[in-house]
Amino acid sequence: MQTQTTTLLIIGGGPGGYVAAIRAAQLGIATVLVEGEQLGGACLNVGCIPSKALIHVAEEFARAQHYAGDSPLGIKVTAPTLDLAQTVRWKDGVVARLTGGVAALLKKNGVQVVKGWARIIDGKTVEVSPADASAPLCINCEHLLLATGSRSTALPNLPFSEPGGPVISSTEALSPATLPQRLLVVGAGYIGLELGFVYRKLGVAVTVVEAQPRILPAYDEELTKPVAAALIQLGIDVHLGCTVQGLNAAGNAVRIRNAAGEEAELAADRVLVAVGRQPRTTGWGLEQLLLDMAGRFVKIDDQCRTSMRNVWAIGDLTGEPMLAHRAMAQGEMVAEIIAGKRRHFTPAAIPAVCFTDPEIVVVGQTPQEAEQAGLDCIHALFPFAANGRSLTLEASSGFVRVVARRDNHLIVGWQAVGRGVSELCTAFSHSIEMGACLEDIAGTIHAHPTLGEAVQEAALRALGHAVHI
Repeated sequence: MQTQTTTLLIIGGGPGGYVAAIRAAQLGIATVLVEGEQLGGACLNVGCIPSKALIHVAEEFARAQHYAGDSPLGIKVTAPTLDLAQTVRWKDGVVARLTGGVAALLKKNGVQVVKGWARIIDGKTVEVSPADASAPLCINCEHLLLATGSRSTALPNLPFSEPGGPVISSTEALSPATLPQRLLVVGAGYIGLELGFVYRKLGVAVTVVEAQPRILPAYDEELTKPVAAALIQLGIDVHLGCTVQGLNAAGNAVRIRNAAGEEAELAADRVLVAVGRQPRTTGWGLEQLLLDMAGRFVKIDDQCRTSMRNVWAIGDLTGEPMLAHRAMAQGEMVAEIIAGKRRHFTPAAIPAVCFTDPEIVVVGQTPQEAEQAGLDCIHALFPFAANGRSLTLEASSGFVRVVARRDNHLIVGWQAVGRGVSELCTAFSHSIEMGACLEDIAGTIHAHPTLGEAVQEAALRALGHAVHI
């Protein structure tokens, strides 16, 4: 067995791991990154990027179908068709370009990438089984960073099928060889609904089953109402307050049970289980470290230190919010701390975006969360129905809402639902991180006509003098 030594060893080449590796190398730290699959992790390969690519395809296809009917814009086209194989090739091309870019950046900055599967021996030693089946490699390190990410959660009574089977995770849903006639989605969280919208816009009959009494249960109900309306408009069948019991004997339907105990069968050619994700804590020797845990997650402090000296953990492995941009920020911080800089992970707010139709953005506290935290706050919303840019985009549903303290008008939260609102989250995050007050946003000139004007108008309305409503 070959042996080598490095200052920093990172297990996992997802957004958190590769960002940490690049930043560490920039700071002159000898760094080795171990990744068993593809650089970029779940986000780049089977999550954020491919899902947004398919969302774009679905939107363009639905728009073409819209123009094949009676469009008020005066645009007429013939009925569109979909070349699914080409769609998947294009999506894969986007992913390949980005993963290739990550590899190039790691090489440019002098990070040693080891393709293989890591197994922890102790807090200073990791054994790697190379992907090419060559001799195992033993790596000794001063600092060990755990960035193993997460995987789709399966249901005991509806386990994922073997390749080609009817029960799939989001990974298989993002690379379909064919489209089913009927797709049943288990889970009305953001993953299930994003993919549900995609498949419906591509012509598939979609049914959604959710155990909670409403869709997107992690989001403010007022924000989800426009999404619920869009589901109805698209003809997506939603069963709320229902639990899945498993496939029927023939394997062509899913048995569900409502709160009253009544059972029914919902026909489906394919079943997408999207009930969340769980941290990757098994299969690579984590138990050897005997780390303190926070439930199913690795427990960390505000510097991403674990209970073992010089062992760090970031990203989905460490709990909610399980978001790529959180992992990236943590990874960068850990690299800088190892390099001797003074850093703590104390963001004022971490944006969360749901790429449904319409999109949802949440940054900071909602009115309900502010009240629960004991804050006396005011809040106001500005509807996109009163925004000129929204009307020119044929997208007038939704709103922007601001939450601010009553005493000093310090902004503590922003929420928005509507077409393209994901692009507003940077402004929301900036205002909270920089300690902006309502007057700061209200007094800033916003370009006309843009969706961003709704941000200013929400602040103006909270101050009692909105102009356009």
